[in-house]
Amino acid sequence: MTSSFDMSWTLDGIAMEGTVVRPDGEGPFPAVVLVAGSGPTDRDWCSPLLPGSNGSGRLFAQAFADAGILSLRYDKRASGPHAMENVTKLFGKVSMSSHLDELVAAVGALCALDFVDTSQLVGFGNSEGALHVLHYATSTQEVPFAAVVLAAPPGRPIQDVLLSQLALQSSQFPGGAQLMPKVEAAAARYAAGEPMNPDPALPDSVKMVLASFEAPMNLPLARELWVESTCDSLVNVQIPTLVLIGGRDVQIDEHADGVPLQEAAAGMANVTFAFPPNANHVFKEDTRTPAEVAASPGNGYNEPGTRLDPEALETILSWLARTLGPGRTDA
Repeated sequence: MTSSFDMSWTLDGIAMEGTVVRPDGEGPFPAVVLVAGSGPTDRDWCSPLLPGSNGSGRLFAQAFADAGILSLRYDKRASGPHAMENVTKLFGKVSMSSHLDELVAAVGALCALDFVDTSQLVGFGNSEGALHVLHYATSTQEVPFAAVVLAAPPGRPIQDVLLSQLALQSSQFPGGAQLMPKVEAAAARYAAGEPMNPDPALPDSVKMVLASFEAPMNLPLARELWVESTCDSLVNVQIPTLVLIGGRDVQIDEHADGVPLQEAAAGMANVTFAFPPNANHVFKEDTRTPAEVAASPGNGYNEPGTRLDPEALETILSWLARTLGPGRTDA
């Protein structure tokens, strides 16, 4: 038996909201804080930009509760049902630091619950969320993480990840390969601190992605993300760390991102790597080809009937059971 409830707290005058899922019993329970990926991705790991509401965040929360682990997943202030209300208050203030502040505030709200074992707190970040989890883990915090799970962390600067994603996206259009020099030219201008000024010949979907990095709302964050990779912080983490990259991920690559991460962590006994072959970017089971994924609306991440990849889930639960110690979980 498990149960869930919503809770709220305030950061800089803006209400934040999240959902706690807890196992049956009195506790105290080990706990996971789930940090979603980029953009308006909400607490369930769903986005208004993508179809479907069957988000991996919600599925992970239930799986953790079934294994005896409590979780909190939360909406970033620029996501969820109140995102539009908060935009004017956050305009130009969204940054890596503001995301860390949100995570700190979420941890504080979670640790105020008397059935949470604050000595057994795990940060679990997906994609961009992995960077925020690492920033928390490698800084001085009132309640430190005992361990972190980095799911699909970028092992390259975001500019390199973006170019590889756009190359795949452009391949779906006639003459797509010939369009990439125009994309690379726009990216080079941005890297030099200039406007991207994308070529009008580029597909609208590609121009939309490029434009997102120049949106005034997110500009400080976008500039920081452009040059940061997980490798920058991974070398400084001292707690047990699980890094996962799915073999079916069309955004983060097990070779292009995984190899730099493994090189950065060379000799670090606290860092474990796993590459579940059928897991996609949000750790759903996916047996389609990369081209089939790229051609589907929103990559099909949150479609009804999709499920967490069994191997990835078992890897995470087994690692948590070993890391948190005997009797800490039911995994």
